[in-house]
Amino acid sequence: MANNTYDWKYVSLGGVTRVQIANGEDIAHLGELDQKKWTVLSCPVKGLEFDEKTLSMIDTDADGKIRVGEIVAAAEWLTSVLKDKDAILKGEDTIPLAQINTECEAGKKLYDSARQILANLGLEKDSISVADTSDSVAIFAKTKLNGDGIVTPASTDDEDLKKTIETIVSTVGSQTDRSGEPGVDAELVEKFYAALADYAAWLDAAEADLDAVRPYGDDTSAALDAVNAVKDKVADYFMRCKLINFDAAVSEALDVSVEKVSAISGTDLVANEAEIATYPLARPEKDPILPLNALNPAWQGAFETLKSLVLDKDFPGKDSLSEAEWKTVLAKFTPYTNWMDAKKGSEVEPLGAECIRALLAADKKEALLALIAEDRALEEEAAGIDAVDKLTHLNRDFYRLLRNYVNFSEYYSRDGEPSAIFEVGKLYIDERCCNFCVKVEDMGKQGDMAGLSNMFLIYCTCTQKATGKTMDIVAAMTAGDTDDLRPGKNALFYDRSGLDWDAVVTKVVDNPISIKKAFWSPYRKLAKFVSDKIDKNAADKDTAAVAKLQTNADAGVPAAPAAAKQPFDIAKFAGIFAAIGMAIGAVGVALAALFRGLFALKWWQLLLVIVAIMLIISGPACFIAWRKLRRRNLGPVLNANGWAVNSKILINILFGKTLTSVAKYPVVKGNDPYVKKIPVWRKILRWLIALLIVAFGCLYFTDNLGCIGLPRHKAQAEEVVEAPETVVEEAAQPAPEAAPAETPAE
Repeated sequence: MANNTYDWKYVSLGGVTRVQIANGEDIAHLGELDQKKWTVLSCPVKGLEFDEKTLSMIDTDADGKIRVGEIVAAAEWLTSVLKDKDAILKGEDTIPLAQINTECEAGKKLYDSARQILANLGLEKDSISVADTSDSVAIFAKTKLNGDGIVTPASTDDEDLKKTIETIVSTVGSQTDRSGEPGVDAELVEKFYAALADYAAWLDAAEADLDAVRPYGDDTSAALDAVNAVKDKVADYFMRCKLINFDAAVSEALDVSVEKVSAISGTDLVANEAEIATYPLARPEKDPILPLNALNPAWQGAFETLKSLVLDKDFPGKDSLSEAEWKTVLAKFTPYTNWMDAKKGSEVEPLGAECIRALLAADKKEALLALIAEDRALEEEAAGIDAVDKLTHLNRDFYRLLRNYVNFSEYYSRDGEPSAIFEVGKLYIDERCCNFCVKVEDMGKQGDMAGLSNMFLIYCTCTQKATGKTMDIVAAMTAGDTDDLRPGKNALFYDRSGLDWDAVVTKVVDNPISIKKAFWSPYRKLAKFVSDKIDKNAADKDTAAVAKLQTNADAGVPAAPAAAKQPFDIAKFAGIFAAIGMAIGAVGVALAALFRGLFALKWWQLLLVIVAIMLIISGPACFIAWRKLRRRNLGPVLNANGWAVNSKILINILFGKTLTSVAKYPVVKGNDPYVKKIPVWRKILRWLIALLIVAFGCLYFTDNLGCIGLPRHKAQAEEVVEAPETVVEEAAQPAPEAAPAETPAE
């Protein structure tokens, strides 16, 4: 990168400062932008919601990645050949010819090539569009030569050359010309004439020693096939004979056994021909002679063919064949097989020997190569036409690419709809629409990186009903509840073109969605824990009861009789009631102490106590959620898809609300006979709780607190405290002596 001397403007996007691309001069000076300030360092060519042809034009090294250097090179070329650089920001697919800068050499060539394209298309206008330059078939349809080094029958008026080109295409293959027609290049011409020469030389080799190479004339090939069909079986027969000659005791083992024939004798023997073919070719004897009139019936047909093509010519009238005679037959085919193995130029063999020799005699090779060279001379002119195609594509797409590469402004300027080039559509699931979905190229990499994003992610496998195509996506969930989101849940995905795909959740990465949800999460977890414990306890008891019944049923044990009713033991129940009374008393004392402490507090102190308790319970969850929500980062997800993200791509709470929309319903009034009714006991419980709250408020905020022995205010508190001291002092004074009783009068 060059020294950063250009006066760049900056803007805050997604909570991160980024460079602003506001005009054509900014694009022209991209080479001066410090590479550390680019949001992206490279992105893939494939798998994006962007014209892949445009990306391929920018990817000059064809490695499947768009890097910073390639973006800079494209920016410098584009801004140099256009007069109004600011027009690039409009992203139009049509360029006025007057907009091309003819003062530079590249611009002059582009202007001339654009004129040629319009002329080839038969158009008379002063502008050129992407549609005009993209149809190379239409551009070159009326031209004989187009600079691609490929000629077609239409490239020449010479009838002999036309036929030769057609012959080459039909034998050794073709290349597609820019006009869309099959043609030939220099390589195919050389290959064709080399094949002609090789095949002709091969034919000449056979003519030089015809009797040795073709011992059976035109039937030599068929005769060789007949010999090869029985060769292994004949060799097996002679080997059996040699073993019997070696030891006569093995003759029975080498012959077909009676047991094998007996095993299939009761079946259709024709259907068992494959089994019979495994038996020896003939009854092996000590003398290695093959009797041609006593062969295995499964091989009779093959030997009749061999006899008619070979044996009747070499050994007419013989009804047997020795091993030496058989080896003589095999040796006669050696020159033929060697000649067949040396065959070259088989591509042109279907033409026939006569046509091949005629083509060699005509020798149109040099004329074809000269025509191809004449076509190749127009390569520069044709390259200029390709450059015009690149110009129209970059003029339309380049600024949008910069907004997804340099600063991500297109991603952050969304209006509730997918807009960035890496977003593939929308996912509808659980009364929500996830507007942010990315195609997943490698699930393994996603598994390693997804946890670093701090986002609640849903991975889905999507199947297109019409075409059967499948793809994996990942969607960000930023609103609503997550209790019912789990692997296996079905959903519906719409791609950017509006096609619907069946989606199935395959993986969920759990992260906080909002602080509100995090606040209530401890209470939900507690409720779920209690519910799960109750369910597990009930299930365990049910399982134990069923198992006991099954065990007793299997063992034949009758059901236990009902236990005899025990007589009422008043002493036992008196102890139980005493214990219950003590427990209730302890609970009452504790509650009284709690309420006495609460009533001693002022209203704001009571409110602070309640808030403190709730913060102790929900505070940690809210703090963790807050930290994760402010650190949600799209970068790891894109990195797993082959992007080299150079900056944080944060998703704060406000922006996150645009990524997921939740269904909202109006208040509906009406009599629904199937609406869930609130049980009577629950209504009564609600009223009791409400009355208790009201009573507590009345007792707290009125002067009737004295009815429960609590002070109304500070003065009363002091009075209550001093009263016991007076009683104690009075109790400490000695009691007055009793007056002596009067003596009764006598």
